[in-house]
Amino acid sequence: MASIHCFFRYPVQLNTSTSTSTSTSTSRVPFSSFSFNCLRCSRSSSSSSSVDAHAAANKNVGDDVFSVTSSSEYDVDYLGESTKGDFNLNFDRLQPFGIDGEAALDGPIEEVARMEAQEAEHLLNDFGIPSPSSARNSPRGIFCSRTLNLRSISAIGYDMDYTLIHYNVMAWEGRAYDYCMVNLRNMGFPVEGLAFDPDLVIRGLVIDKEKGNLVKADRFGYVKRAMHGTTMLSNRAVSEMYGRELVDLRKESQWEFLNTLFSVSEAVAYMQMVNRLDEGAIGPELGPLDYKGLYKAVGKALFRAHVEGQLKSEIMSKPELFVEPDPELPLALLDQKEAGKKLLLITNSDYHYTDKMMQHSFNRFLPNDMGWRDLFNMVIVSARKPEFFQMSHPLYEVVTGEGLMRPCFKARTGGLYSGGSAQMIENSLNIHGDEILYVGDHIYTDVSQSKVHLRWRTALICRELEEEYNALINSRGQRARLVELINQKEVVGDLFNQLRLSLQRRNRGRPAQTLAATNMDDQELTESMQKLLVVMQRLDQKIAPMLESDGELFNKRWGFLSRAGLWDKSHLMRQIEKYADIYTSRVSNFLHYTPFMYFRSQEQTLAHDSYSYYCSERNDGSVSGVTTIKSKFAL
Repeated sequence: MASIHCFFRYPVQLNTSTSTSTSTSTSRVPFSSFSFNCLRCSRSSSSSSSVDAHAAANKNVGDDVFSVTSSSEYDVDYLGESTKGDFNLNFDRLQPFGIDGEAALDGPIEEVARMEAQEAEHLLNDFGIPSPSSARNSPRGIFCSRTLNLRSISAIGYDMDYTLIHYNVMAWEGRAYDYCMVNLRNMGFPVEGLAFDPDLVIRGLVIDKEKGNLVKADRFGYVKRAMHGTTMLSNRAVSEMYGRELVDLRKESQWEFLNTLFSVSEAVAYMQMVNRLDEGAIGPELGPLDYKGLYKAVGKALFRAHVEGQLKSEIMSKPELFVEPDPELPLALLDQKEAGKKLLLITNSDYHYTDKMMQHSFNRFLPNDMGWRDLFNMVIVSARKPEFFQMSHPLYEVVTGEGLMRPCFKARTGGLYSGGSAQMIENSLNIHGDEILYVGDHIYTDVSQSKVHLRWRTALICRELEEEYNALINSRGQRARLVELINQKEVVGDLFNQLRLSLQRRNRGRPAQTLAATNMDDQELTESMQKLLVVMQRLDQKIAPMLESDGELFNKRWGFLSRAGLWDKSHLMRQIEKYADIYTSRVSNFLHYTPFMYFRSQEQTLAHDSYSYYCSERNDGSVSGVTTIKSKFAL
């Protein structure tokens, strides 16, 4: 059977030939137009015959024209991705429509592709459907760290809390904080006058349990900002404290990474209690407490709030107060299921809580009286992640609506289970490794461990991306002015350094770098240096507060989530790039991409890229601002 493998999102252009008795002409039409004509023809012919209509009822539209690459016949494309799930075009099936498969790729492919891309854009606009590129350039885009062919994914697993279900942080974490404070009070800690302040911390910060600090580190682990208790530390204090120390998350006795929004309530409570410890407000009856012991006490109080069940019982009784519904979310999962993906729910929450939250968030938005269970091929509650990805635990089947369970040795499709392991899922579905995509909000429990131990593909959900994206857009003008000032200082500073070197050589009786610099008299040299030094000092006075306020549209204390300073990435962003193949703000963003999307990672800029660009600009004959300024001083 003649066929061509389709790597492109839109089919290639085909040639059609029409003949008359006097002449033969060849016309080129976009294949997208042809495919719609074929569909209209097939609908017309099927409606004219009841026999054809009956036969068509047992097959899908396009079965005669297209085939799908199976798991036994797949190849690997030029980007290293599996072609499993890709569509193939069967040319011999097009003969009834007068299409010559041999002539399908006539003409330079550059022209063919350009024409098809234009036609595709027009059709997308006509349909009112945003293109993937426009969706990517929005707060609700899906951003790619490592190329991912969604067509080759056979199963998609989802976490629930803060992934499929997004909570109102002020409401959920606020109540968790309240219960934590009650438990701390019962333990004898002074908590009077304290209130939940979600702006005090952001995801991706790191608690230093030895010093009672909260720090923000860059991708290398260098601390850029720090807060002791609830007081931000100066740059000098940060340098003196952490100048010779890097954040190393492997040293769990000292560092605690805020992986998820669930960490907000704990971090706020701890930093406030650090203040009370420094003030001497914590009595001796609690024993000698250091910052590490205090962290354990806060963690114990919050853990009791979760284990005792009062918090979740309150949320289950009034989910509308805590859950932010997303009507698009069930539809996104429905598209994936109908595309042949096996959907899995893998959550650490217990059965009763999971069922209540999923009913509230999904059932009302699903069509045809579907329930949330109808979406998933398998549901795992009380999964005990991250151990779920690391080792095997006993498996139980939930057999009644009241949550009654019985031991089970093998999972089956459509089942509801408690415990078990990821390897059990792979064996039950006969799907392994990079055929599975797991989606979660916890960078360690969900994303890191599923990738490290099983080589699953991964997606991180980070709702704050939407706010950060908008903050970055609104900060473009301020950041552009800041970069301009820094560039000006770099040019002025470069000249100052050259003059300083000239002065140093002159004082040692050696010639300067150039003849012009050597011929400058002493007064001209010193006056030029004085002038440039004043300019740099004034620039510093302007730049420093601008740098300090950079990112305050997202958070006044910590700046942007993904940035550490003006230029570098945060430690959180480094973790995301390392472990998450794609990341986005919410699961429903998949609805704007289709289940067949091919996500390609963007070009990664390197330090020398700017220099190579600068050199190419100079070779083209243009003169940069730096060269222009230097030339005035003949250096």
